[in-house]
Amino acid sequence: MEDNSSLVWKLKKEEHVVQDEWIDFRRNDYELPNGEVIGPVYNYSKHSFSLIVATDENGDFICVRQYRHGIDEVTSEFPAGAIEYKEKSDVPYITDKNIIATEDEAFEAAKRELKEETGFVSDNWKHLLTMPANATLSNSNVHIYAAMGCRKVTGQHLDDTEFLNVLTLSEEALKKRIFEGDFKQSLHILAYYLFKDNM
Repeated sequence: MEDNSSLVWKLKKEEHVVQDEWIDFRRNDYELPNGEVIGPVYNYSKHSFSLIVATDENGDFICVRQYRHGIDEVTSEFPAGAIEYKEKSDVPYITDKNIIATEDEAFEAAKRELKEETGFVSDNWKHLLTMPANATLSNSNVHIYAAMGCRKVTGQHLDDTEFLNVLTLSEEALKKRIFEGDFKQSLHILAYYLFKDNM
């Protein structure tokens, strides 16, 4: 087993710049392995989330189109959604601990989000990978699932602030959107290749 103790940074000071039900954004000072203290170093916690690579009974990919304010564009992506922390937390705000979900919680969120966003359900699920969504800045996780043979059972049931359209894409059409720049979420592209490698 590797000894990584000489690589670890030590937290010396932590300030919660913003901490509410959406984010815990922190300004920290760290001591480096050589004893030097650096700061500010910023990191954050947000809801962990589930991401679903879903295919219908014809093998087409079930995707959504929605506005992403980070890049001020409407893009295509797979269904995904946050794992709620409030039911298991004794505080009404996000912390670096209460956004970590079990696989059972993540799977329930995956099933819920697929149905609410698209109206599709599946009896054939597979967990592909759980990993930090952005290990450089955040401890929030993405839980990636495959849902095959999905069938439409209802209309959309969106939150008040959700506005998205459902589309189904052949694999060729999906890859075209990836390489032509319409499918812009890097974790969603990773999910597609995990799906291809595991199914």
